[in-house]
Amino acid sequence: MASGSSKLAVYAALVGNLAIAVTKFGAATYTGSSAMLSEAIHSMVDTGNQALLLYGMHRASKPADERHPFGYGKELYFWSFVVAILIFGLGAGFSVYEGVHGVLNPTPVENVMVTYVVLGLAMVFEGGASLFALRQFLSEKGEMGFIEAVRRGKDPVLFTVLFEDGAAIVGLAIAMAGIFLGQQLQLPWLDGAAAIAIGFVLAGVAMFLAYECKALLIGEAAEPEVVEGCRALLNGDRRVVRVAAVRTMHLGPREILLAADLDFADGLTSREVEDATAELEVKLRENFPDVRRIYLESKNLGAS
Repeated sequence: MASGSSKLAVYAALVGNLAIAVTKFGAATYTGSSAMLSEAIHSMVDTGNQALLLYGMHRASKPADERHPFGYGKELYFWSFVVAILIFGLGAGFSVYEGVHGVLNPTPVENVMVTYVVLGLAMVFEGGASLFALRQFLSEKGEMGFIEAVRRGKDPVLFTVLFEDGAAIVGLAIAMAGIFLGQQLQLPWLDGAAAIAIGFVLAGVAMFLAYECKALLIGEAAEPEVVEGCRALLNGDRRVVRVAAVRTMHLGPREILLAADLDFADGLTSREVEDATAELEVKLRENFPDVRRIYLESKNLGAS
C-alpha cells in the first residue's frame, strides 16, 4: 500500500489539474490555439491518471483472500503502468496529432493575452502541486540522490505524480514560447510545432515511467541492504550453520516476501528446528517491518 504522503500528493494534483483542464479548454476554444488545446488535453489526461492512481491505491489496500493469498499490493504497480500507457497514448498522441494539424493548417491565435493569462495561472497551480509532490518525495528519499531514489523506489505513485507535474510545467513553457514566437515572427505554424514538442515531452516521460513500473510489476527484489541484513540476522543464530539462499520480492511498496533456505546444525530435533524457525521469523519482522511474508525452509530436518 502506498504511503499517506503519496495519497496527499495525488489528491492535490487531481484537484489542481481538474480546475486547470477546464480553464484551458475554455481558453483553447476562445483563442483557437493548438498548443493550448494540447495543454488542455494533457491536463485532462493527468486528472484521469490521478483518479486511476487513487483507485490503484484503494485496490492495493485490500486484504489477502483465497484467490489472492499474497494480497493485492501489485494492483498499485499495474495501475501505475496503465497511467504511463495513457500518458503516451492519449497525452502524447493527441498532442502530436493536434500539433501536426496546427502546422499543416495554421491559424493565428486570437486574443493572445487570454492565452498568456491562462498559461501563467496554470504554471502557478502546476508549480504549487509539483512543489508539494517534490517535498513529499525529498522527505522519503533519505540520503539517496534524486535519480537513484526514483530508480530504487518501490512506490511508483509519488514519482509518477512528480514527473507528471514536471512534464506539465515544461509543456506550459513550450506552449507559451510557441504562441509568443508565432505572434512575434508572424509564423502561426509555430503554435502547432509547440504542441508537437509537448507531445514528445509526454512520450519521453511516459516511456520512463513505464520502464520503472514494469520492473516492479514483474517482481523486483528488496534493496540490497535489506537482503543482506536478513541474511546476517539468519546467519547470526547459533543454530544456523549456513544460509543457502535468500530470495525477496516486493508485493507492494512496503510489503516484502522473503524465502530462505537454511542449513541447521546437526543434532537438532524437528521440534527444535520448528522453534528456531518461528523465533527467526519474529526477529525478521521486528528488525525489518516491511518483510511481512516469510518462508524459511530447513535443508536438514533432524530426527524427531
